[in-house]
Amino acid sequence: MTVDLKGRIALVTGASRGIGYFTALELAKAGAHVIACARTVGGLEELDDAIKAVGGSATLVPFDLADMNAIDALGGSINDRWGKLDILVANAGVLGVISPLGHVEAKVFDKVMTINVTATWRLMRSVEPLLAKSDQGRALILSSGAAHKCKPFWGPYSASKAAVEALARTWAGETQRLPLRVVSIDPGATRTAMRAQAVPGEDPTTVPHPSEVAARLLPLCGPDLTETGKLFIVRENKLVDYRLPE
Repeated sequence: MTVDLKGRIALVTGASRGIGYFTALELAKAGAHVIACARTVGGLEELDDAIKAVGGSATLVPFDLADMNAIDALGGSINDRWGKLDILVANAGVLGVISPLGHVEAKVFDKVMTINVTATWRLMRSVEPLLAKSDQGRALILSSGAAHKCKPFWGPYSASKAAVEALARTWAGETQRLPLRVVSIDPGATRTAMRAQAVPGEDPTTVPHPSEVAARLLPLCGPDLTETGKLFIVRENKLVDYRLPE
C-alpha cells in the first residue's frame, strides 16, 4: 500500500532511535515533514541525515519529555510555524526497572509515570487544537502488551501503559466528531534498547526489527483509517476492540 503524506506535518517523540526513529523515517519517505523530538541530539542528527538521504525534510526539537513547560510550548511553536498538525506519534517512553513492586524505588516509579503518562497527557493537550485543524488528523499512541498482561515484576511499566491506553480511549471518545482518529499501538516484542534492558539474555535477532513495526504503522497515518479508540496489534496487523472483563 502506498501512502501519500505530501503536505502533511508529523510530530514524532522518541525519534532518535528504535520505533520512533524508523517511524519518522517512514513518514518522511511518504512525503510528510517530520518534527522529530528526543533527548539525544546525536540520534536526531543521524535521523536528519537519513531523512535527507531519502529526499525528505525534518525539523529537530531536542528536549526531555520530563520538561513539561517545553511540551506546553511545543504546540504554540508548531502553530506559529505551520498552523496545524496532521500526525502525532507519541512514542517516547521509559521502562523503569524489572522488579517486585515492593522493591521499586519511589523515584523510579515517579519517573515512569512522569514520562509515560503525564508527558503523554501534556502532549495530547498541547497539540489537540492543531490536530483539530487537520482534515486528516491522526494520533498513534504507543502502548504495550504489558498494559494487559500485567506480568510479575513489570508493575510500573504495565501500570503506565494501561493508563496511556485509558487516556487514548478517552481522547478518542472526546474527539470522535472530528476527523481526528486516535489509536493505541501494541508493537509487540521489538529489537530496541528498551527490550534489551528488559530481557538482557534474549537473542535480538529473534524479535522483529523496529523498521518492520514502522512499516505497519504508516498506513494508519493515511486516509484509509476510519476507526478511532481502538488498539492496533502490530504482530497481527489489525485493529481490535476493547471489551469489558467477563
